[in-house]
Amino acid sequence: MTDPVLTYTDHGHAHQIPLTTDRSPIVIGRSAHADVSLPTDPDISRVHALIERIGTYWIITDESFSRNGTFVNSTRIRGRRTLRPGDVIRIGDSALTYQEDPATDCVETEIGDTLGTHPDLTPAQHAVLTELCRPFRDGTEYPIPASNHDIADALHLSTETVKSHLRALGVKFQIDDFPRHQKRARLVALALANSIATPHP
Repeated sequence: MTDPVLTYTDHGHAHQIPLTTDRSPIVIGRSAHADVSLPTDPDISRVHALIERIGTYWIITDESFSRNGTFVNSTRIRGRRTLRPGDVIRIGDSALTYQEDPATDCVETEIGDTLGTHPDLTPAQHAVLTELCRPFRDGTEYPIPASNHDIADALHLSTETVKSHLRALGVKFQIDDFPRHQKRARLVALALANSIATPHP
C-alpha cells in the first residue's frame, strides 16, 4: 500500500506531500516555518491546524489553533478528525485533498497478537484500557484510540493520572519499547484481540 498524499494548489502551482511517519506532525499555517505554508491568505492563522499519524490513521487537529476554523468536506471540525480517502480540507481560501488507499479494517491484523498470559491489571488500569478501546466498540466510523483527555473525563481522573496508567500498561503488555506514535494502537489491538478490555455498564 502506498503512503497517503496531501495535495493542494498555491499560486497556480500544484503541490503533493507524501504523508510518512517520519514527517508527522505536519503543521499547516500562514507562518513561513509551517510544513504547509500558505502565507498570502489573511484568513489563515500562523499555526492553523496539524495533520499527524496516530496509530494506523492520519488525523487533522484544530484545537482552537485558528481564528476562522478548519473544515473537512464543508463541516467545521472541533478538536480531532480522522481523515478518509478523498476528504477535502478547507482552510481559509485554500483546499487540500487527502488521498490514500481505502482502509481495510479498524485494527490491523498483524498487530493483534494472541497473548499467552493476560497481564495482571489493577482495576484502575483495566478501566483506562477499556476507555482507550471504547471508540472501537461503540460503532464509531474510522475509530481512533480515545485521547488522554477523553479517558480522563470518562473516569473523572486527571490527564497525568491517565498518562501514568498508560505507561504502566505499556510495561505490562511489553510494548514500552515501541515508538510513541505506535503504542496506543498496539495496546488497543492487543486488548481487543485478547478480549481484555470490556466496556463499563
